[in-house]
Amino acid sequence: MRVLVMGGTQFNGLALVRELARTGHDVTIVNRGKSEAVIPTGVRRLIADRTDHDQMRDVLGGEDFDAVVDVSAYVPSDVELMVELFKGRIAHYVFVSSTVIYKASDILPITEDHPVDASPTQNEYGRNKLLCEDILLREHRENGFPASIVALSMVMGPNNILPDREQRMFQRFIQGRDIMIPGRGRTLQQIGHVDDQARALRMVLGQPITFGQRYTLTGKDAFTQEGYVDLCSEVLGREANKVFIPAALMEDLWHGRVEIQMTQVKSSADTRGKERPDPVMITRFLLTMLVQQIAPHLYHWDQSAVFSVDKLRRHVGWEPEYTTQGAIEQTWHWYRSTERPETQAFDFAFEDDLLRLVKERQ
Repeated sequence: MRVLVMGGTQFNGLALVRELARTGHDVTIVNRGKSEAVIPTGVRRLIADRTDHDQMRDVLGGEDFDAVVDVSAYVPSDVELMVELFKGRIAHYVFVSSTVIYKASDILPITEDHPVDASPTQNEYGRNKLLCEDILLREHRENGFPASIVALSMVMGPNNILPDREQRMFQRFIQGRDIMIPGRGRTLQQIGHVDDQARALRMVLGQPITFGQRYTLTGKDAFTQEGYVDLCSEVLGREANKVFIPAALMEDLWHGRVEIQMTQVKSSADTRGKERPDPVMITRFLLTMLVQQIAPHLYHWDQSAVFSVDKLRRHVGWEPEYTTQGAIEQTWHWYRSTERPETQAFDFAFEDDLLRLVKERQ
C-alpha cells in the first residue's frame, strides 16, 4: 500500500513509519524538514509546512497515495486541507486524536461511546481535536470520505518527545532522589507502548469496518501510581525512596490554597496549545509529573483514568503486546543506550520545594 504519513520523524510518527516500512508498505512522509531522524531506507521525504496551504497543494497535488495517516493534525484547518487535497483520491484517511477528548468518569473503563468533553473545562488542544473529529465524521457521513479516528492516550517508548514522563522518572532513580506519590498512590492510570500504537495504526489501514469510527488506543493493563514506581524500581534495580504527599496537602495544592514557587517548566501539558495556564493549572500540571497522570484540567488528582481497547480488538484483531513492566523495561534499555543518563537535565526545583512542604506538615 502507498501510504503518506503526515509528520513521520518524531516518536509516534517515526515508530509508525518504521512499522509500515518493516511490513512492506511504500511510505512517504511530509514535514517541514527540521527534525533529524533515521528513517528506513526507501522511505521518501517531502518537505512542506502544513500551515502553508499553497505549499502543501504544490507538493501533494500531483502525488498519488492509497492512504494517509495523519499524526500531526492539531487544528481544524489541518484536516480541512487534507479533505480538500484527498477527497476522491485515497482509499483511507486515519486521523490521530487523543483520549483527552473524553469526559472524566468514575465508571471504568471508558469506551468510545462515552461522552466527550467540549465544555469550558476542556483545553485548547482537546477542543481542537474534537473539532477535527467533527469535520471528518461529517465528511464521512455526507460525502463518504473514508476517515477513521484513533485516539491515543499516554504513550511510552524510545524517542519520546515528552521527557517529563518516563525519562524524568528514570532520572529520579539515577540521582537517588525522593520520589513523591500523591495521596496513598492508589490512583489508576495507563500507558501504551509506541510500537504497539504503531502496529495498531498499521492494522487499521485499509479496513472498511473502521470508516466513520473512533477507536481508543492504549496499553494492555493499568497500574496504580505506587505500582508504577515499584515497577520502575524493579526494572532499574534501584531502591525507590517513596514519599507520600498527604491527601489534605494535595487538595490545598490542587485548588491553589497553598502555593509553591513556580519555575520555567516545559511540560507535555502546557506546550500543546496557545493558551497560557493560570498558576493553579500550572501547579496541577507539575503535580501530574510526579507520577504519570492524564489531563489534570479534567481529572482530579486522585481520579483514575482507564480506557478500553476492546473495539479495536474486535474490529481489526489488534492486541497490545507490551505490559506496563515490559514497556518500562524496553524503554529503560533504550534510555541506557543513549547519552541521556549522564547528560539529561531536569528542573527539580518544584519537587524540592514540595518535599520541604511535605516535611513541614509531618
